[in-house]
Amino acid sequence: MTSVQAKQSWADKLPTKVNRLVHGLAIASLISQIGIIVTGGAVRLTESGLGCSHWPNCVPGSMTPVPEMGIHGIIEFGNRLLTFVLLVIAVAFLVSIWKMRPTHRTLYKLAVGLLAGIALQALVGAITVWTGLNAWVVSVHFLISGALVIMATFQVNRTAKELKSREIPRSTKSIGQISFAAWIFSLLAVAFGTVVTGTGPHAGDADAPRHLFDPLFVTRLHTAPVYLLVAATVVVLILAYKQGGNSQLRNAIWWLVAAIAIQAAIGYIQHFNGLPVALVLSHMLGASLLLSASANVWDRAAILPGYRVIAS
Repeated sequence: MTSVQAKQSWADKLPTKVNRLVHGLAIASLISQIGIIVTGGAVRLTESGLGCSHWPNCVPGSMTPVPEMGIHGIIEFGNRLLTFVLLVIAVAFLVSIWKMRPTHRTLYKLAVGLLAGIALQALVGAITVWTGLNAWVVSVHFLISGALVIMATFQVNRTAKELKSREIPRSTKSIGQISFAAWIFSLLAVAFGTVVTGTGPHAGDADAPRHLFDPLFVTRLHTAPVYLLVAATVVVLILAYKQGGNSQLRNAIWWLVAAIAIQAAIGYIQHFNGLPVALVLSHMLGASLLLSASANVWDRAAILPGYRVIAS
């Protein structure tokens, strides 16, 4: 068999439409993107942010941690290794839809975007270490992860729609607009939340510089878009019942309501109890779930109904 024939036979085995494997990889991508937010939070909350003091080496002359770095080096290095897990899943998804590029342009763009985002995350991670855990850089690092969670959510929705041959009914213009507003408010809430964290005690390292803002002021700034998010979510939920919203959209909104309620409860409890590590980590997980849930509502209300596979 020639090399050309071998390549052709390998390419022939790739899917020509979304199947369980493709959908499973999309789900794996979403889970892993949320997962690395949690592990990254663990790095920060255990003061392991500089457990590997250099990048790409963990320490000068060694890619892996040395005994002198202790548990902090192991935690930080383990989190770095998870980047390769994300990369493998993203590449596998891209390969799985490779033959579908002409007919699945949106999925292809999302796949390439995720890969580019992972590469950008690695670069920002390096800058984070080089700047000694600068709080602004750490915030950008987290927000990029949030963007990747949103993109992975869109991947899951599109692969699920095709796999299950499920039509997504169109919503009214007002539902689409308010769901978009809710998504924007969730982004602002998370973005301001990173400023609160950058002002608080959990810097990732005992010597890392913090923001010099007044903690109470930035906390109130963080809650402002949260209140707007709550209001927008209540309105879009009412409209979903009064203006003929479909059951899939209503279910998505209820998931968003649950995410907001849990996040709010954790946020208030941690604020009035001195920011215990377990609650802060739960709040970071909740932030990723909130971003996914709000993106899911907006997607189902305004974008996904118009998603179609291009006829070949």
